[in-house]
Amino acid sequence: MRLIEMEIARQDWKGMQCGCGNTAEHLAGYLLQLAGLGPEGRPIHVSFEEHVWSPAALWEPAPAVTSVALAALADDVAPIARVLFLDLLHRMVAGEGTELPERCRSLATQGIWLLYAEVMSNRQPGAAGDAFEILTVIEPDRGRLQRVREIAAEWLPVCCRTGLCDDEFEGFDRM
Repeated sequence: MRLIEMEIARQDWKGMQCGCGNTAEHLAGYLLQLAGLGPEGRPIHVSFEEHVWSPAALWEPAPAVTSVALAALADDVAPIARVLFLDLLHRMVAGEGTELPERCRSLATQGIWLLYAEVMSNRQPGAAGDAFEILTVIEPDRGRLQRVREIAAEWLPVCCRTGLCDDEFEGFDRM
């Protein structure tokens, strides 16, 4: 069993209310598709909007999806799946509203070294920038973040090199 499958299996999807109004049970299949573990055998982009997040809020499954996204980054998933999971993780930690964004940020902090590894490996175009933007939200050690910004500046997008992506999240409480 792969890490992502293990993390999906440990969540109580039936016991969670999905943003679409049903139980979150169908999200397990969506996450497997995103990882390339569905019937197609390749990563399939699945929209989690109105299931896990909306422009205004996160929904109950957000912390579980955050844990699965981190497991995917620790697992051996296809490069495009890494980018899709990083995008999903970014939506979970950048959310506003209820206590859910804070829970997601706390969970993401547990995988902080996965995000640093993604930045420093620069193995997939765009992934380093996505991981760095997540770090700007969850990293309490701003000195370490600045040092990585300097080291990885060559492959980070302009907004990350200049600190523009940091400004967007100034209002969030840092751990």
